[in-house]
Amino acid sequence: MANRAKKKKRYGIGELAASRVIAAPRLPYRPRDPKRYRPAIGLIGCGGVSVFHLRAYRRAGYRVAALCDIEEERAHKRRAEFFPRAEVYRDAERVLARSDIEVVDIATHPAERVPLIETALRAGKHVLSQKPFALDLATARRLADLADEKGLRLAVNQNGRWAPHWSFIRHAIDRGLIGDVIAAHLSVHWNHNWVAGTSLDAVRHLVLFDFAIHWFDILTCFIGEKRPRRVYASFARSAGQKASPPLLGQALIEYEGAQATLSFDADAVYGAEDRTFIAGTQGTFRSVGKDLTRQSIRLSTKRGVARPRLEGTWFKDGFHGTMAELLCAIEEDREPSNSARSVLPALELCFAAVASAEENAPKAPAEVGALPD
Repeated sequence: MANRAKKKKRYGIGELAASRVIAAPRLPYRPRDPKRYRPAIGLIGCGGVSVFHLRAYRRAGYRVAALCDIEEERAHKRRAEFFPRAEVYRDAERVLARSDIEVVDIATHPAERVPLIETALRAGKHVLSQKPFALDLATARRLADLADEKGLRLAVNQNGRWAPHWSFIRHAIDRGLIGDVIAAHLSVHWNHNWVAGTSLDAVRHLVLFDFAIHWFDILTCFIGEKRPRRVYASFARSAGQKASPPLLGQALIEYEGAQATLSFDADAVYGAEDRTFIAGTQGTFRSVGKDLTRQSIRLSTKRGVARPRLEGTWFKDGFHGTMAELLCAIEEDREPSNSARSVLPALELCFAAVASAEENAPKAPAEVGALPD
């Protein structure tokens, strides 16, 4: 007792807890496959990102029966790489006409994606849409309503939700392990100059929209029911960047009783780092790594410090998780956690951030309903 009293006097309660190692909570952060449901899947859009979709589906034992792309040779290439028994199509309507295909993964660019999603739903198919889901909230809501009307499931490939570190934090927050979230600060510093010379080089808000939608989405998962009051964002070209779009971006978001910051440095050629810090009324999470896939996570509470040793990686689990959740939802007759409606707050926040960056002024997310031209 005397030694304990001396330690309390020397360190203080918070410092004493910080030195105590506790067991990490056991949380279901890995993707969960359906028990029996293994439908035929059709993939529409066989560009570069489709590699990660198909690799995850093959590893999970899913069956891709059709591959479709307007550049048919790309579909043939993906078939040879991953699913040699799949049929290849150039016309998406031929895929949607197949009665055996129940689920379609639409991995095209946003402008082409919306009519494909609508056509797929009207053809009676469940849909997994690539992110970002839509370019305006009215369209996003209309597609979600159409899925409900048809009794179908419409999910979005917000694969960051199944990145092991974010998934663990997400489940811990949902279980109340750190209380109410009062602060979220996420930053990523990496080299995105690889887009130079590709079609992505023409996307003006490549960082704040196409890339950062993962961060806006996971922030809305972490922050819960709180609604953002205002967002202030900025973007700029880096002095040394090779890509055309501005590679520097940041956003500050105000909530009732909470705050958040997102920081993106996409021209950090050396010493890349990805960092997540979440503070709650009863604890904090800190996750740091050299990139998006290798993370060291720490949970600090009154009881002490836990350092979970997580399995998996973002791309391996992320692309598996989005489809797995859709298939489980179909099997269990419920909405998927990555449903179209679940991503609306992230779209709203992202649109407001882009508008703020364009106008150099704070924006209330409720007042911005679309991605600015």
